[in-house]
Amino acid sequence: MRKEPSHKIPRKGLTVWRLYGVISTIIVLVLAGVVSFLTYRFLWPTFIYYIAIGLFILNAIFSIWIVPNIRWDHWRYEVREHEIEIQSGLFVVKRTMIPMVRVQHVDTAQGPILKKYNLANIAISTAATTHMIPMLLSDDADNLRSRISELARVAEDDV
Repeated sequence: MRKEPSHKIPRKGLTVWRLYGVISTIIVLVLAGVVSFLTYRFLWPTFIYYIAIGLFILNAIFSIWIVPNIRWDHWRYEVREHEIEIQSGLFVVKRTMIPMVRVQHVDTAQGPILKKYNLANIAISTAATTHMIPMLLSDDADNLRSRISELARVAEDDV
């Protein structure tokens, strides 16, 4: 089997994934608060209250700490002359090879949180699907988009 792709997601990407975890944890906290209120208001069994608190704590641990660390550790990519290799996954690591001749277009996207951290996502579109390389520094994402676009044109000309 080939060696792993060499490029990792920048450390800022880990911070953003943790921030996404904080946002999801706040949503779960609100839901747990509603369940707790309803448990108190309608005199439901108290184990429902404890289940809501337990789910909140588990969500916080997993979505803020465990999942972002594993995701950041496994996400890798490499752009070669004839293909793009992407490695991703949490517990099951998936490696995808995208031939340059199949690349139709390349986009960068940047939402408000990514913009604050000067990060961007790259979307590589083929006829069948779209592949994502997330959380790249904005300048690196622009340079990589240009490089992939140029290599895809060259690969298309060779065919």
